[in-house]
Parts: sequence; C-alpha cells; structure tokens
Amino acid sequence: MDDELNVTYITFDGHVEINKYRYVYFFILFTLYILITCSNSIIIYLILIHKNLHEPMYIFIAALLLNVVLYATTIYPKLLIDFLSEKQIISYSACLFQFFIIYSLGCSEFFLLAAMAYDRYVAICKPLQYPTIMRKSTVSIFLVIAWLVPASNIAVQAIGMAKSKLCSFHLKSIFCNNTIYTLQCVRSRLVTVFGIVSYLDLVVFPILFIVFTYTKIFIVTYRSCKEIKKKAAETCLPHMLVLVTFSCLGVYDVIMARMETDFPKTARLIMTLQVAFYHPLFNPFIYGLKMKEISKHLKRLFCPPVS
Repeated sequence: MDDELNVTYITFDGHVEINKYRYVYFFILFTLYILITCSNSIIIYLILIHKNLHEPMYIFIAALLLNVVLYATTIYPKLLIDFLSEKQIISYSACLFQFFIIYSLGCSEFFLLAAMAYDRYVAICKPLQYPTIMRKSTVSIFLVIAWLVPASNIAVQAIGMAKSKLCSFHLKSIFCNNTIYTLQCVRSRLVTVFGIVSYLDLVVFPILFIVFTYTKIFIVTYRSCKEIKKKAAETCLPHMLVLVTFSCLGVYDVIMARMETDFPKTARLIMTLQVAFYHPLFNPFIYGLKMKEISKHLKRLFCPPVS
C-alpha cells in the first residue's frame, strides 16, 4: 500500500525468472501480439470493404475478431512492460479494470457464438424467412446484447471486489484473471452468489442454446440433400470448433485459478500463456481458412491474379 498516493499495488508472482532471457521473451511476445492484431484486423478489414461479406454471419465474425484484438491489447502491452521490468506490479484498480475487460470480452464471445448459431439455424432450417428474421435491426440488437449484458454483469462483480478488504498482494498469475479472488480476506457472499448467477447467464445458458440450435440444424441437414449438408458443414463447423476450444480454455482458466500454490511456476506460466495466445491466433486461422468466402478474399489480397 502506498500511503502517500493511497494506491494499492499488486505483485504478479506468476512469472518465472526472466532476467537472463528477458529480451528474447519480449521479442517473442511482441511478435505474437503483432501477429494476433494483424491477422484478426485483416479479416475484419476484408469484411468491412467487401459488400458480399455484409451478411449477419460475417458481421458476427467481425465482432468476434474485434473482441480478440481488444482482448490481446488488454493483456500484451502490460506483459511486454513486465518482461522489461525488475518487478511485475500493477495497481489494484488497474488490475480490476483488466479483469473487467478480459471477462467482459470473454463472455461476449459466448453470446456472439450463440447469435451465429441462431443465424445458421434460420439460414438452414428456415431459408425462406431468413431475410425477414435476420434484418439489420436484428443483428444490431444481438450485437448490443452481446457486448452490454456481459459488461454489466462483470462490472457489478468488479465493483464488489473493489470494496473488499485485501489480505494478500501477490497474484499467482501473469495478468489479472480470476485468481484475483484469492487476494480477498473474506469473499463477499453477495459477490459469490452473483458470480454463480452470472456464470449461468453468461456461459452455461448460451452454451446450452448453441448445443440445442446445432442439434436442430444437424437433424434437419441429416434428412436433406448432399448440397445442404455440405453448406451446413462449411458454415457451422468453424463455429463449433471455436466454441469447443474456447469452452475448454474457459474451464481451464477456472481450474488454474484454484490450483494449489505449490504447482510448478514454469508450468503455470506456460499453461496460462495458452489462454493469452492460443485462442487469439486460433480464431483468424479457423475463419480465414475454413470460411469459403473469406478465404477467397484472403487469396486475392495476398496472391493477386497476374494480369
């Protein structure tokens, strides 16, 4: 605690000894950050400039990739500073803000994937009604809900944690994930109950909706012709892959927050970094290569036809 400035500082204990190779780690992380930002931004750019990509499915993909860019920007600049610093510290208020952004964007991804699932359901199961159901206003409402609902829920938790008394100032992580709860002397019952309710609303229910929706899609396509099956596979499989990997990382993040303190620090660092760079790189790879129309524009961008 800095009495003069009345600022509480948190020390990150998740880093390994980095003095010897700090510039190597810095270069690797900086390269990853540039790669994540550029790969996601290029696909967003292609969706924005090409009119044939101005469809609900691609708009939701652009929103998803925008979340990834914001997520990486919330984590990587602080990590880069830490790898060049003798001490890895952050103010508690900044830590709560990082926590808020990370989990708001994370939960928003489940809502966007749910919106994509509904879009595919209407397109495949009710193709004649698609233009009247998936209008611009409908897409806008889905986007507002996907960003506003998670942000509101996580904000309540962050405010509740801001008022909690701290008994520890050492965070066993490399950024402010849900290990922040271990800093509190006594976890507020209200925050705990609200956290469980938020977990159901923001994670469990969207996943159940997605599973139910894709089950309906698979039942319909199973009874349909080969062409419809192929179309469903091309558009639904990337979403399912992203959902499975992101859900696994979400479970993984919860488990890591409750690991014992004697868990090897190096292993903890490596595993936590999976959350930081695996998924942000996985999204553009899946949507860039597996979505046919986006893949076409990528090939034209990087391999223009010879006149």
